[in-house]
Amino acid sequence: MINYQYYILLGAILFVIGLIGFATRRNMIVMFLCTELMLQGVVLNLVGFNLHWLSKGNGGLEGQAFTIFLLVIAAAEAALAMALVMVLQRKNETLNVGEFAELKG
Repeated sequence: MINYQYYILLGAILFVIGLIGFATRRNMIVMFLCTELMLQGVVLNLVGFNLHWLSKGNGGLEGQAFTIFLLVIAAAEAALAMALVMVLQRKNETLNVGEFAELKG
């Protein structure tokens, strides 16, 4: 069986990679993918912490239930974000975030 510390470490690494990518990139699609990577890191940490909680003899499967809830929220967020990206790309012919700083509406 894999130790729960590996889940937590991998989740933290995924979150940091996503955070660095989100902060350094200007393309909306790459920023969106980095946001999803951060969310998957959080989900992996939830599973790891729940495994730790179960290894101590406490509780049930609350961590996995909350993880499934977060995955549903992530799917809805992905659909909404991709629709927004498509609308902005069709309107402005670019996905560079710096170009959208002057939007008025």
